[in-house]
Amino acid sequence: MNQQTPIDHKIILNWIQENTTVLDLGCGDGNLLSLLIKEKHVHAQGIELQDKAIRQCIAAGLNVIQQDIDIGLSEYADKTFDYVILNQTLQQVKKPHFALKEALRVSKKVIVGLPNFAHIEARLQIFFQGKVPVTTALPYQWYNTPNLHFLSIKDFKNYCKSKNIQINQTAYITNGKKTRCLPNLLAETALFLLSKQK
Repeated sequence: MNQQTPIDHKIILNWIQENTTVLDLGCGDGNLLSLLIKEKHVHAQGIELQDKAIRQCIAAGLNVIQQDIDIGLSEYADKTFDYVILNQTLQQVKKPHFALKEALRVSKKVIVGLPNFAHIEARLQIFFQGKVPVTTALPYQWYNTPNLHFLSIKDFKNYCKSKNIQINQTAYITNGKKTRCLPNLLAETALFLLSKQK
C-alpha cells in the first residue's frame, strides 16, 4: 500500500482479515482486488460487466468473470465467501435490493461503499442552481451518469434497519479523509460493513 492508495481502499483493507475469501462485485479495473491479494493474501474473485475493465483485470492476472450482477449469483452456494464487496456499485445496479440480498447470501460479511447524494455540496447546487449536482463524489452529468439510484447515508441506514441487516462498522469520507461529524450532510461517500442479523 502506498500514499496514492485511495482512502476507501485503505479502509476496506483494514476491515478484511488475512487469508480469507473475497468476491468483488463490479470490480472495475481490479485495483482493489490486487491490493487485497498483495496485502492480505486473500483468495479473490471479481465480477465485472465492462469489457475494457475485464481486459485490464486479466492483464493483471486477476480471476475475473463477466457477468451482470442484476441476474444474481446463483452459481455460488450460501456462505461461499468470507466477504463480498460492492464498492461504488450498489447505486449502479437495476435491482440493488436483490444484489444486496444475494451478496448477504453468498458471504458472511458484505462491504458496501456508496456516494452520498445528500452531501452539502450537492444540496447547495440543487437549491441555488436548480440542476442535478456535479461534485467530486458525483462527477457525472445527468446524461452520462452510471448511477441509477440516488440515496443518502440516512436512506441506506434506514434501509438496513427495515431489512434486518446489521451494520457492524461504518466509515465516512470527505476530501479524501475520514470524517465523523454530521455524515449525512458532510460526507461525500460512506462505507458500511454489513452482516445478516442473527
